[in-house]
This record gives sequence, structure tokens and C-alpha cells, in this order.
Amino acid sequence: MAKPAAPESGRGEATKRLIVDTAVRLFRDQGYDKTTMRGIAQEAGISVGNAYYYFPSKDHLVQQFYATVQEDTAAAVEPLLAKPGPFDERLRVALSGMLDVMTPYHAFAGKFIKTAVEPGSPLSPFSAESAPARERSITVLRDVVEGSTTKIEAELRPDLPELLWLAQMGITLYWVHDSSPDQAKTRLLIDRAVPLIDRLVSLARMPGLKSLNREALKLYRLLR
Repeated sequence: MAKPAAPESGRGEATKRLIVDTAVRLFRDQGYDKTTMRGIAQEAGISVGNAYYYFPSKDHLVQQFYATVQEDTAAAVEPLLAKPGPFDERLRVALSGMLDVMTPYHAFAGKFIKTAVEPGSPLSPFSAESAPARERSITVLRDVVEGSTTKIEAELRPDLPELLWLAQMGITLYWVHDSSPDQAKTRLLIDRAVPLIDRLVSLARMPGLKSLNREALKLYRLLR
């Protein structure tokens, strides 16, 4: 099948967003397995060839969804992180901003998570295919660390953004299963977890705990 001519940039981005939004709605309504590229194209009102031009497969489409969520999160929180500030305040901004962006997708997330958590799935947030979205998310958390006015142990600093991303993944998994109104319990989790993380980061600077911190980081690097 011949590929259609490349659309103008602005129109192309709008079409890509239309395809992603349509796919997310269909994933929510009928599940990932039952949703086809043909069905997405029909629902979006475009040709099947045009859908495949932008996304060679459903997996590519989901990766774009991941990237869109991370870009929207970055756009929401980066202005709030423009000025340096205490570590705990900056971390709360980043985690709350992520939750705000993800909230419209909560009904869909529960159906999608089964596919994403399968070992070896390209849709896993830990997969090579998810690397661009994962790195974008870690970049935001790196900004949290670099703009912190709270002193952070030098040996911990390079690994801290990735460790925060792992904590963020735990919060995301809890959010997927959170049936409280407006996911209020996840908001509570963030409010209570941030001071704990801040305390752990501060404790890492204590002379008596530096060796323990070093061993914990060594283990993390071995398992990375």
C-alpha cells in the first residue's frame, strides 16, 4: 500500500492527536484487544492508510499516548518549577501535576493495565519501546532535583530522579486501582508520601547513614 503524502506539519499534529484521542476512547469502551487500527480510522473519520502512515501498529499508537501524557505533564508543571525551591514542594508539584493530567484517563487505565504489566510487553513503562516517554518523565523529576534548595547528598543526586520515577510508578499503579471519588486516596497518598521521601533524602546526608546509602545505591545500580 502506497503511503499518503506527508501532510502539513500543523495539520499532521492535529491528525495524530485525533487518532490518539480516538484510540484511547475505543480502548476504554471496548478494550485494547478488540480495538483495531481499522476501527480507529473509521471512528476518527480518516482512511486506514492515513492511520497507518502515522502509527504502524497499535503499540506505536500507545507509545504516542504515553508520550502525550508526559509532554502534557511537563507543560503543566515546568512553569511551576521555573524558580528554585524546597525539594518537598517541587516534588509535590510534579506528582500532583502528573495526577491532574492522568485524571481524564482513569476509567480507561484499569482496562489497559493488564496489557501494560505483562512481562516483556512493549507497552510496559519499563520497556525499551517506552524509553522516550520514560525519559521525558524522568527529565521532569531531574528538574525537581536540580532546582531544589534542599541539600541533597552528592552520591544520591545522580540516581535520585530515577528513584523518584519508580516511586511515581508505584503511585500510578495505586491510582489505577483507586476507586475513591475523584481518586481522593491517591491525592492523600501523595500528600503523605512526599514528606516521607523528603525525610529519607535528608537522612541520606547523615554521616552514620552514608555507608548504608552507598550500599543501597550499589544494589539499585546492579538491578537497574
